[in-house]
Amino acid sequence: MTIFALSSGTLPAGVAVIRLSGSKARFAFETLSKRPCPKPRQSIVCTLYHPVDNQPLDQVLVLYFAGPASFTGEDIVELHCHGSKAVLAIVLDCLSGLEGLRPAEAGEFSRRAFENGKLDLTAVEGLGDLINAETEMQRRQAFQQMGGGLETLYSHWRSRLVKMRALIEADLDFADEEDVPSDVNDGLFGEIDALREEIDQHLDEGVVGERVRDGFRIALIGAPNVGKSSLLNALVKRDVAIVMDQPGTTRDVIEVPLDLDGYPVSIFDTAGLRQTSDDIEREGIRRSRVTAEQADLIVHLSDGPNDTVQRDELKFSGNQPRTLMVLNKMDLIESDQKRIEHFDCMISARTGEGLSSLLERVAEEISDLCAGGQVGAGRVVWTRARHKHLLIEARDALDQSRNLEGLGLELVAESLRQCGDSLGRLIGVIDVDDLLDVIFRDFCIGK
Repeated sequence: MTIFALSSGTLPAGVAVIRLSGSKARFAFETLSKRPCPKPRQSIVCTLYHPVDNQPLDQVLVLYFAGPASFTGEDIVELHCHGSKAVLAIVLDCLSGLEGLRPAEAGEFSRRAFENGKLDLTAVEGLGDLINAETEMQRRQAFQQMGGGLETLYSHWRSRLVKMRALIEADLDFADEEDVPSDVNDGLFGEIDALREEIDQHLDEGVVGERVRDGFRIALIGAPNVGKSSLLNALVKRDVAIVMDQPGTTRDVIEVPLDLDGYPVSIFDTAGLRQTSDDIEREGIRRSRVTAEQADLIVHLSDGPNDTVQRDELKFSGNQPRTLMVLNKMDLIESDQKRIEHFDCMISARTGEGLSSLLERVAEEISDLCAGGQVGAGRVVWTRARHKHLLIEARDALDQSRNLEGLGLELVAESLRQCGDSLGRLIGVIDVDDLLDVIFRDFCIGK
């Protein structure tokens, strides 16, 4: 079945691109234009006509991509129409009336590209991330993944596993042949150890990729009325949090996204930390502590020189995030009372003084978490929980094979096969049918 959909942005627009993919893409164009399809990758301008009453529909620019040298691997026709709602409606209606054509479902063009071997599963996920990228670092990371960075790495690992298994098979079946190594153990387990180390390092580095995709978490914490909500409003340049002199105004966590030097971050305004008998406020404080534990960076606010809380006093039961100590309300403090040794930054959320320095420090901390900010610059990192789960499976299979040394090469070969299968599921060459609907349902229609 040939599919079609609007593949450009929201209407009205200067141009609307309608994409067709399938064996009847040329037939559809030739039916509406009453002329032969252009040569592959050459554009022409022509008029489209209604297939029933021959009334002109629009003057369009047409491109034809012959399969398999196309995005989907099938014949593709692109109709670049004028971007009005009326033009789009009539052209789509005419396409719907042609035999063998139907509207595309969400992600169906990309799904056909995957099924026809034009994209591996990690590249498809990278394409989805690129479409949804909101910051520069998200764009860089998604572009590298879409370009096959992960697929190249995982395929290389799989090929090494195949060689290891082939060496075992040769030892088991042709041990008497001269060109078969006399002792497989001489190099096999060294190869297993080397691959295991590479996967383990890749797992550690991937935490950065996951954060770039989902966003870094920054928690604003401190005592009541130190200016956390005022700082949040100042950072996002709009009133998103209620600011009042009464302590305990903020009782729930407020999350606001922000683009900080290309990094996606979520800033969390939290309830002030103090002892209280109010059940609702106490629950808000509990949530504040949970938010702080789950953060990548804590910005701890104080509002006077007498607040000498130190980093080692900000202890949590779980994760201990990085912490910046920030003095707020510096415009209200006498210059000789500003004890800067206790703080990393001094700001005034009310006047804006020092905010640029605070943002620079926060950006430095995030860049340091990303090992210098080399996102998309040659570093290949995993980006999703699915990747992490399968990489752990692959690593555990290598551990199992290592523990089987001396118990029989047949058992070692089986563990290596399990490792290869986990890597195969990462790129979509083994047993991924149950994943496809989940992955492609988040794509926009027309991609």
